[in-house]
Amino acid sequence: MAITQPEVPEWETPTSPPKNSIFRKPVALQSISLSKEAPGEDVTTVKRTFSDRFLPHGYACFGRSRKQLLFSGLALLILIIILGLGLGLGLSHKSKKPQNLPLPTNRGIFTGDLTYYSPGPGYGSCGYQNTSTEAICAVSHIIFDAASTSSNSNNNPLCGKMIRITRLDPTLGSNRSVDVEVVDRCVGCAATDLDLSLAMFTSLAEEAQGRVVGSWAWLD
Repeated sequence: MAITQPEVPEWETPTSPPKNSIFRKPVALQSISLSKEAPGEDVTTVKRTFSDRFLPHGYACFGRSRKQLLFSGLALLILIIILGLGLGLGLSHKSKKPQNLPLPTNRGIFTGDLTYYSPGPGYGSCGYQNTSTEAICAVSHIIFDAASTSSNSNNNPLCGKMIRITRLDPTLGSNRSVDVEVVDRCVGCAATDLDLSLAMFTSLAEEAQGRVVGSWAWLD
């Protein structure tokens, strides 16, 4: 007589674990946190951002977020650096006095354009009242301003200084020279140019020439 095994309900039937297959996607390993947590505490890993290095999480000021505050601070820092560099360069440039300007301390001989002007009835930059027949000249505003020691142009150290001007006259084949006094400031003159009274200009060149080249030096 055959003995039959009792039937096992389907829900009690043991299932074998799934076999590994090359077509089965492996289960990703969970990351293990090395940090210690209190019993029962849920540990959540929070990724720190660039903002967290400088401002606490959730920090806000005047309604601005941390990112806005950081960008505003960075922009302010860049502006301060730019202003500092500009101020430094400006002061450095201002502190460097030109060494080659034709000032009385430079005892060289200078070459520049000679022109003429008509002194008006008023006073020149040195406070003198002159005429076109006097032995006078106006020096360039560049050296006049460089020599200035006060806001009053009448006190400029160049006022009253004497200059000797020499020019080769091609028609005579020799030099002509005149001594002139500094009485004014020439706005349109380059550093080595001189603006003479008409009488002094015609002592060196023809009036029709208007502009000639000459050499000059400061007298003691």
